[in-house]
Amino acid sequence: MSDDRTKRAVTLAVVTGAHGVTGEVRLKLFGEGVAALKRYKAFNGGSLTPKSIRDDNKGGAIARFAEVSDRNAAEALRGTELTVSRAEMPPLAMGEYYHADLIGLSVVTDAGETIGAVVSVENFGAGDVLEIERPTTDEGKPTRFMVPMTPEAVHGWDDDTVTVASVFAE
Repeated sequence: MSDDRTKRAVTLAVVTGAHGVTGEVRLKLFGEGVAALKRYKAFNGGSLTPKSIRDDNKGGAIARFAEVSDRNAAEALRGTELTVSRAEMPPLAMGEYYHADLIGLSVVTDAGETIGAVVSVENFGAGDVLEIERPTTDEGKPTRFMVPMTPEAVHGWDDDTVTVASVFAE
């Protein structure tokens, strides 16, 4: 993986508001749950230091940061993304990926035709879906389409490209 990719900030959660009056915040999680979030000693380049993180039993979390001491300070964090550098994240097993590793990759078909770039990875409940943007058309508008992240549709990926079945690129 290139040095630029390992330095990239990866968003793990976002503060959705204050919880109580003592400075705790509610978090919307983007990763694998509270346990995965707890492994980090600091977020946002060291500007937020977690004192505690617990499950809210609703799919999110409640966190207390050393730098936040009251409800007003907690409310001021609303919308703040909690990030770590990609290099801090655990290594992956074969066939696993972080969404951040796929975004920005060039997309080619199994026939070798370049068809665009990955602009996002979504999950609507049935599995990950790549959103791919084609190059700008003659009218000046790029078009986008989606491809399911399944072995039939996505034949593989590396540090530079994602290879999709030609039938999904039509």
